[in-house]
Amino acid sequence: MATLGALERSVMDLLWSAGAPMSASELRARLVERSAGGKNVAATTVLTVLSRLEAKGFVLRSRHQRPHLYEASLSRAEHTADLMLEVLDTSSDRDAALARFVGTVSTGEAATLRRLLDERRLA
Repeated sequence: MATLGALERSVMDLLWSAGAPMSASELRARLVERSAGGKNVAATTVLTVLSRLEAKGFVLRSRHQRPHLYEASLSRAEHTADLMLEVLDTSSDRDAALARFVGTVSTGEAATLRRLLDERRLA
């Protein structure tokens, strides 16, 4: 899975929280609003970042209208799960890695994991 730079992460955060596809100009305006001191981001920079994110498979672009609209190809949860699986795949001892992970989760997270595993077993 491709890694994200700081500006790419900011764009993805906006797309994940938007709930609807956004144009490059909408994204640019929100990036400026979020930045410390109202740092300006060039429109061409936003378009370049979106193009790179599309090439990496993070973003889908709708070309049916102008301006083009962009949306995340995966939800934030799906992306996070993919990252977790990718890291787990690098382990030479998956059982040990999973045991260490389970040993670090909170009581509430453990209950969620237990419930999800039970649901999977019953399915």
